[in-house]
Amino acid sequence: MAEWVFNHSQKAGKFTETLSHVEYTFYPLPGTRLKAGVVGVKLESLFSGIQKAFWDTFLTQIANALEREFLGELAQKARFLVESDRLYKTLFNSISHELRIPVATIMGASDSLLNSIHPGNVQTALFNEIFTASLRLNRLIENLLNMSRLESGQISVWLDWHDMNDLVNKVAEDLKDELKPFSLVVSIPEDMPLVKIDYGLLEQALYNLIFNASQYAPVASDIELFTHYDHGEVVIQVKDHGPGFPEEAMGNVFKKFFRVDGSKTGGLGLGLSIVKGFVEAHKGTVTFENRKNGGSEFTIRIPSENPEIHNLQFENK
Repeated sequence: MAEWVFNHSQKAGKFTETLSHVEYTFYPLPGTRLKAGVVGVKLESLFSGIQKAFWDTFLTQIANALEREFLGELAQKARFLVESDRLYKTLFNSISHELRIPVATIMGASDSLLNSIHPGNVQTALFNEIFTASLRLNRLIENLLNMSRLESGQISVWLDWHDMNDLVNKVAEDLKDELKPFSLVVSIPEDMPLVKIDYGLLEQALYNLIFNASQYAPVASDIELFTHYDHGEVVIQVKDHGPGFPEEAMGNVFKKFFRVDGSKTGGLGLGLSIVKGFVEAHKGTVTFENRKNGGSEFTIRIPSENPEIHNLQFENK
């Protein structure tokens, strides 16, 4: 019955000329651009006079509300498809360039090792080239996977108590080769309490920030990392003495696939957007500003419980 009313845009059922033997009356919802649906009601008697006017108005309001919702979903899907197409093209162009470099390095060095005899020092240099290219390839893949997790909403935050010294030391160790040309200046107060964070997510966010600084800061300059606990928040700051960001790019710093025009560094432009996503997964914030004397400064603020002794209940995973 409802399907017939929907297809023919006519009421049917009790008190009508169509299938009047049923106990319900079915009314089509009169949308302006599409058929919004059907309403079925059990009536004791027909609407008359002002009741019918109210009922017709009510049906129109229902139809308009459903139509707005449906058209809104269609518009959102259309925007999503356009954005997906744009991201696909950008990603394809970036991947075809960025992945080709380390793959070509690995293939070239491997071919040389397989087909020629080299002195020990040359072999070591070729092995180092393969290892460095592999790290770059792995970093690109990790960023793509992390962005995929963020886009799909599949980020799970596992909060537990951790020592910021352990986190900073782990990131510094992972980036020891990239940090060789710089002085990493770390400042963590002696009375820094334990903080409740997702170690893996915050490690990746901090890794991306320091790696980003190492790509832009001048050789032999300081890269500074400060962290402290401030009124229920763990605060992390990463500062460098690089060129900073141009004024016109300030609003795009955390957008995915964004890279400053003329940038000499590689990458897909995902690092800072991943930082933002992982910090916001902690219900925190990350902000950016150019330093007065040159360079950039990123500040992460993540809420953390008061680290009093009765709160330190470590979770077993």
